[in-house]
Amino acid sequence: MRPEDVPDVVATSLAADTVFADAGVVLPPDDPRELVGHADRILVAGEPVCGLAATVTVDGHTHLEQLAVHPGHGRRGLGSALLEAVCAEAVGRGDRELTLTTFRDLPWNGPWYARRGFVPLARGEWGPDLERVWEAEERAGIGVLPRIAMVRRLV
Repeated sequence: MRPEDVPDVVATSLAADTVFADAGVVLPPDDPRELVGHADRILVAGEPVCGLAATVTVDGHTHLEQLAVHPGHGRRGLGSALLEAVCAEAVGRGDRELTLTTFRDLPWNGPWYARRGFVPLARGEWGPDLERVWEAEERAGIGVLPRIAMVRRLV
């Protein structure tokens, strides 16, 4: 992501959230600028930006904080391409796994990641950072549907 991409990243993130509203899922208000401020890395797709993958470091490895594609550009493989780019970068840094948290049952969340090699990560396997991520998400009020932590083994 370049500095000049920030407005499009914010717009893409907000637009992607409308998919939840369209499915009847009411999420708390979100300010994507907070994500831009704390992410370790944000990969973008499109010109102008219409997809993003933001990562942070959790328990010493890459954690996918957000993957978002503007609904007007959905179902064209952008999300999959961004996910694979995140995985490739993580491998390049020596990471052995990629974690994320998501809604367990929404078709474009848990099941989508499962089709891409992610499996549920039992709470007993969480490190302290992932526990803090989970708790922060709960405090933010996004636990409106069942959620899950998932992991993809990279090597």
